[in-house]
Amino acid sequence: MISNALAGVLRRHDIHYGWVVVAVTFLTMLVTAGAVGAPGVFIEPLEKEFGWRRDEVSAALAVRFALFGLMGPFAAAFMNRFGVRRVVLAALSLIAAALTASLAMSEIWQLVVLWGVVVGIGTGLMAMVLGATVAMRWFSARRGLVLGLLAASSASGQLVFLPLLARLTEALGWRTALGVVCGALLLTALAVLALMRDRPRDVGLPAYGESKPDEREVPVSGGLGQSLLAPLLILREAVRVPVFWVLFGTFYICGVSTNGLMQTHFIPFCGDFGLVATSAAGLLAMMGVFDFFGTLGSGWLSDRFDNRWLLFWYYLLRGLSLLYLPFSDFTIVGLTIFALFYGLDWIATVPPTVKLTAERFGDGKANIVFGWIFAGHQLGAASAAYGAGLSRTVYDTYLPAFFVAGVLCILAALAFAALRNSEGPRRAPLAA
Repeated sequence: MISNALAGVLRRHDIHYGWVVVAVTFLTMLVTAGAVGAPGVFIEPLEKEFGWRRDEVSAALAVRFALFGLMGPFAAAFMNRFGVRRVVLAALSLIAAALTASLAMSEIWQLVVLWGVVVGIGTGLMAMVLGATVAMRWFSARRGLVLGLLAASSASGQLVFLPLLARLTEALGWRTALGVVCGALLLTALAVLALMRDRPRDVGLPAYGESKPDEREVPVSGGLGQSLLAPLLILREAVRVPVFWVLFGTFYICGVSTNGLMQTHFIPFCGDFGLVATSAAGLLAMMGVFDFFGTLGSGWLSDRFDNRWLLFWYYLLRGLSLLYLPFSDFTIVGLTIFALFYGLDWIATVPPTVKLTAERFGDGKANIVFGWIFAGHQLGAASAAYGAGLSRTVYDTYLPAFFVAGVLCILAALAFAALRNSEGPRRAPLAA
């Protein structure tokens, strides 16, 4: 098997195979992020070709965001039961099939079924739960750094895909751009098939940072029914812990202020102020550059400082940047300032949120508990995706959605300030 041979070669050079798994996971999450973000480029072309309203298209995307999140805890259970590689291959196949079928769609219900339901389920089978599962299984040391790297893959996805898709859409149409996404999904599936392994012991290794392999049998008893039931049983335990609701609620706000609002509506929002789609996609790419380094830095910081105070600063700065955006006058200087401050912590909230989850609930249940917390994130994204589209349809402006998101981020920051003396691990606070 390719992975066993490669693991042996890397071992002789004192390189852990976990880094190969991280690289494949990064690629998978990067391409998936491109598939998730692509509809933001296609909103206006779909409206022009089919005459669909902004709120109708937004409703389909809201369904996708909701399923993207609600599948998270069940995806974690499936990974525990059937293995990471099988689940990822099934998810990539599902997404590619839906996007390919959508090349021939002509009715709004087809958009809802294909881009909403099917792509939502497919992307939800991976999402951030994939990164959390890989980090917790393969790494004992440097887990925060790995989480930061994998979380940054979402930023890299928009960095790589959105400007390219915007140019292809303008030059050749949205169907050609969508075909590029399908091709990338196919290549990713081949990489997963060849190199992904479920656990370190599959290649005879301990987790990174451990001295010997974990020889304990991985429990795989039960079938599909038990895999579906396990997340619900774990949720029943988690909801009794107050910190779960803090993490769930603040991650809901995180979804409101990122995927649902920015990734879906930023390009058409800029279009309302005279900025063409390629320029707006370029700004998203700039945010992706800042977010890549910001999220890597967040992973490094989450290994060293109180994660609650990191989250306080992240949400506060994000809220202030969203409140600033409508006053930027959409000039080059104003938008660059926004891209810097917003981009640095777009996904920086993920590593400390996962770390707090693992510290409070333990590695055995953490990926499923985080799946439920991530469900809150995507429910927030769905609310913003539909709510912002509705605001644009009813009031002819996106501004209320951006103001609401900014205020909610500030409330999330205050929640973590209050959490300091009541919940979570007892660690020294991060100095301001």
